[in-house]
Amino acid sequence: MLTFSTDALRPQDRFEHWCDVRGKSLFGVTIELDRDKRPEFRGRFSATPVGDAVLAEMSASSYRVSRTSSDIARVPSNSLQLAWQVRGPGHLNIGRDRVHYVHNGDLVFGHSNLPFFSTPERTDGFHFFSLKIPVTSELVLGARIEDAPPVALARDASLTRLVGAMFRSLTRDPTQAGQFAGEVTHMVRLALLARGRLRPRQDEIRAALHAGYLHAAREILLRDLHRASLTPAAVAVELGISLRQLHALFEPTGLSLARTLTAARLKEAKRLLSSMQDRGIDEIAFSCGFDSIATFYRVFRTTYGMTPGDARRVQPANSANRVATAR
Repeated sequence: MLTFSTDALRPQDRFEHWCDVRGKSLFGVTIELDRDKRPEFRGRFSATPVGDAVLAEMSASSYRVSRTSSDIARVPSNSLQLAWQVRGPGHLNIGRDRVHYVHNGDLVFGHSNLPFFSTPERTDGFHFFSLKIPVTSELVLGARIEDAPPVALARDASLTRLVGAMFRSLTRDPTQAGQFAGEVTHMVRLALLARGRLRPRQDEIRAALHAGYLHAAREILLRDLHRASLTPAAVAVELGISLRQLHALFEPTGLSLARTLTAARLKEAKRLLSSMQDRGIDEIAFSCGFDSIATFYRVFRTTYGMTPGDARRVQPANSANRVATAR
């Protein structure tokens, strides 16, 4: 993983360095910021390979950014870009008086070699993730994509939810992003389907839908694991699929939906036992969705080979290292 922060630079050098190294050279874009705001500029950036794609995470002070014809000629890129605007809404002008509003949480998808101009709505900075994916005919299944400008996918569409669930899984732990290369392919194809560039009745699309629904189901389990009343039926209804289809999603994983949920609850309980020493074990068990303390103790011991109390007394290696370093 490549990481960079302007904190190591002198305040008067930060913005110019960001423009030249991160903007012009790396992304092939032009960055603009009023001169009186430049001394206060801060930015943080990381890049991680995901198969042939690159996942970038960026948080920085607000600025205007564009990809002009000159930028494209200087740094051409036959690639697709899928971006998740975590924070920092604004207006995206893709030319010919076509201006789109990008909300917090939106997914923006399009070809990298098309011009745009983006203006932030606020001045309190932004945070976003971006996937830059090299184009191959196999990846896009022969679809025409060179004329697909960057626009936000429909916020309330089911396909957008599936793409978003996969993207959020990818960004949850960037150090593990390399294992998501297959999901990148699925995300691209579902985004192309959402943009009307692919036909839905293809084997590759069915595989992408399967992956997307699986990630969306897992996301619901993580979100609602604290609810002891959470049922497979409720998950199926939220996703708009049948109960049989929902259970079929988990079959290839080797873990049923119920076992996946239990594993997620146990993992969260183990984390809380270590990080929240002032909370009682029973309280933690209930907060993680277990409706029986006896069941919690039984499955915890079976999974981790120790009781919850033993787990609480075992100091994590990273905590021990921090203590040793402090000394």
